[in-house]
Amino acid sequence: MPTPSRGTAAIRTLALTGAAAGGKTTLAEALLAATGAIGAAGSIERGSTVSDHDVLERRMQHSLVASVLHLDHGDTRIHLIDTPGAPDLLGQALPALEAVDTVAVVVNAATGIEPMAVRMMDYAAQRQLDRLIIVNKIDGGSDLQALLAELQSTFGRECLPVNLPAGDASRVVDCFFSREGEADFSSVDAAHRALVEQVVEVDAGFVERYLNDGDVDATELHAPLEQALREGHLIPVCFVSARTGAGVPQLLEVIDKLLPHPGEGNPPLFLRGEGEEAEPVTARPEPDLHVLAHVFKVTVDPYVGKLGIFRIHQGTVTPGSELYIGHARKPFKVGHLFMLQGKDHVEVTHGVPGDICAVAKVEDLHHDAVLHDAAEDEHIHLKPLAFPVPVHGLAIAPRRRGDEQRLWDVLGKLVDEDPCLKLERDANTHETIVYGLGELHLRVLLDRLREVYKLEVETHPPRIAYRESITAPAEGHHRHKKQTGGAGQFGEVFLRVEPLGRGEGFDFVDQVKGGVIPSQFMPAVEKGVRQALAEGVIAGYPVTDLRVVVYDGKHHTVDSKEIAFVTAGRKALMAAVREARPVVLEPVVDVEITAPETAMGDITGDLSSRRGQVNGTAHAAAGQIVVRGQAPLSELMTYQSRLNAMTSGQGRFTLALSHYDPVPGTVQQELVGKYKVRDEE
Repeated sequence: MPTPSRGTAAIRTLALTGAAAGGKTTLAEALLAATGAIGAAGSIERGSTVSDHDVLERRMQHSLVASVLHLDHGDTRIHLIDTPGAPDLLGQALPALEAVDTVAVVVNAATGIEPMAVRMMDYAAQRQLDRLIIVNKIDGGSDLQALLAELQSTFGRECLPVNLPAGDASRVVDCFFSREGEADFSSVDAAHRALVEQVVEVDAGFVERYLNDGDVDATELHAPLEQALREGHLIPVCFVSARTGAGVPQLLEVIDKLLPHPGEGNPPLFLRGEGEEAEPVTARPEPDLHVLAHVFKVTVDPYVGKLGIFRIHQGTVTPGSELYIGHARKPFKVGHLFMLQGKDHVEVTHGVPGDICAVAKVEDLHHDAVLHDAAEDEHIHLKPLAFPVPVHGLAIAPRRRGDEQRLWDVLGKLVDEDPCLKLERDANTHETIVYGLGELHLRVLLDRLREVYKLEVETHPPRIAYRESITAPAEGHHRHKKQTGGAGQFGEVFLRVEPLGRGEGFDFVDQVKGGVIPSQFMPAVEKGVRQALAEGVIAGYPVTDLRVVVYDGKHHTVDSKEIAFVTAGRKALMAAVREARPVVLEPVVDVEITAPETAMGDITGDLSSRRGQVNGTAHAAAGQIVVRGQAPLSELMTYQSRLNAMTSGQGRFTLALSHYDPVPGTVQQELVGKYKVRDEE
């Protein structure tokens, strides 16, 4: 059992973020080993790291989920979250930002600043979190001075080194507390002065002292340093090699002495109420107050059950605590309280503000739940993260009949674990569709279904939800007569169809006079009409936006039955639609694309080639542009791959249904032809 924290002031919380292959997991291993949390650093290649404990992670040699760790450096407890770096896995990386006071963006010295690093810096700034840049793999012979200049050019002059590589990157030297030493580039004294000047700028008293005395003892700068970090006025840069260990001890000192404890960072963005009337709520990181905690991650193990992982923001949680989940009227009792070390659950006696803990087998826990022990806190929630919208869809079905419900249940559990997965059942195409952020995202989900849950599935691109409609009025008639040697079947229906405006749906009108179709059979006629509308007439897609008027018919006093009028109504409708200049309609979606400005020409040209149109553009963050337009959904089914190619993986997009329009004639011929072949078979 870990040594209990001495209090909130002795806690640091840190998320390791950034692009894949930046060395985040190897760095986490080095930090664990340096503090004695593990005997020796594990290896990604051997599958022996604490973070990447999942069977898929070991096989793919990449982090796929956020892993929660803890370590002690002297009297300080450090909670560390190692996050995946692939853009497709943002649903795993972003929730870590809800649990920490500092976001550490790890940059690979060999590859430089990659899009994921830029995105995570932006997300951290939006959440008002302290930011730290860790330049890893400094032992690879890269031009570190040029990389530092690039960091300052990209993220601002507030990116200043708190240590510098020395001895050809075999070690690093501190330049925050010290003015002396030799570095591979720049000078320790110059770096120290730049840091002090940047920090004292936030405090007029220190500015005056600095101007009068020429320097300020860095040990006196704790309060203005934390203010500078909170305001984004300083973004420390650290140099490290997780492989050789260079800079690892110094990084631990930076975390311990420079980064904020839970009482020093910007407070979490809690709100009471919804919408514009929501009011900010301040969570005070004091152990004696009532409990406020936030569930930022949920995992569902097929053997262990559900595990809810939460950050405590206020109060103290112990085994035996009774906590409410949001608006729930009934509390659950904390049985065992854990801290996580990768896959290991380490039981603890209590958790205080700043601690990241977990409870198991509480089925009502879900991502973004607020845990509390006071009735007045039931309407409190954390300001939502701006998760990217999943638009990459895949239709999925079990390979073995009878597994449909189990597949739905398992997919539901996986969606619970990842806010960037979406599951829906399409009532029009009768398909189960799972949406993710890209091909990797969905491939990982399929691998998990197969390897963890032992479910074999079949997949294909989702069917486009085409519709059929008419463009002219027409009439239809059908007489259903069947004699089988006893009571027969008879029903005759005359009807006409009229086009309605796009989106107006279906209107059924009874204009029969004189009882030629008795009133008790009119529901059967409508049932037959609706059957034909649902089945489609020319291409097998639902028919919409038309009015059906039944105006005449015949019946037989003995042989007329409901089934006869169902059949007559269905076939009369089909005959009318075929004469009403039918068209196939396709869904047209609003698309919003965010990408680097340099790609705008490629994006607008590509959208036009997909039968789309650009409706406007707007500037977003530095160097980014938003392109808004419309295009047929069928043209965007594989758009993410094309967008990645045009933007070097930096582009993202969202879709929303706008309206339905007729497909081009060639497309209609193709769809009708396929339906005829299928119908004949």
